[in-house]
Amino acid sequence: MTNERREPAQNADERTMLEGWLDYHRDTLALKCADLTDAQLRTASVAPSELSLMGLVRHLAEVERNWFRKVLVGDDPGPIYYSEEDPDGEFHLTESDTWQEAYATWQAEIETARRHAAGFGLDDLSRGVSRFSKEPFSLRWIYTHMIEEYARHNGHADLIRERIDGATGE
Repeated sequence: MTNERREPAQNADERTMLEGWLDYHRDTLALKCADLTDAQLRTASVAPSELSLMGLVRHLAEVERNWFRKVLVGDDPGPIYYSEEDPDGEFHLTESDTWQEAYATWQAEIETARRHAAGFGLDDLSRGVSRFSKEPFSLRWIYTHMIEEYARHNGHADLIRERIDGATGE
């Protein structure tokens, strides 16, 4: 795992900028999880919430899988952690859930996302469609949404990390 984050280029073309910000937020989440034990990573934020750092990583593995596999390329390998019986399964952690597994799964989904996105232009439309409008998404829309998704959850991660050991900052 890397504990480094690269600031996105300030004068890059649009695609490089979008990919740079997405990677920046991916790296931010990894930094929020750095140097903690599995038990700390499974620690819920505050009752009654089950939100934890490991749960966020597992959730974002699901999000990467959904947007870059199911929506972008039309491949549906199914969920990793959740099910119809447990729609929030990524947040329902047990003592046997480990950072090593969650991190490896998340990174594998990120690599798959990068590989799939490389075959599309920003204006190219997804093979999957919105469950609401039944319209496809541009890769630009997916990138923008993923940046928003990570940024929102990184705010959650900030608060959870501060509760665990007092660490604050970017």
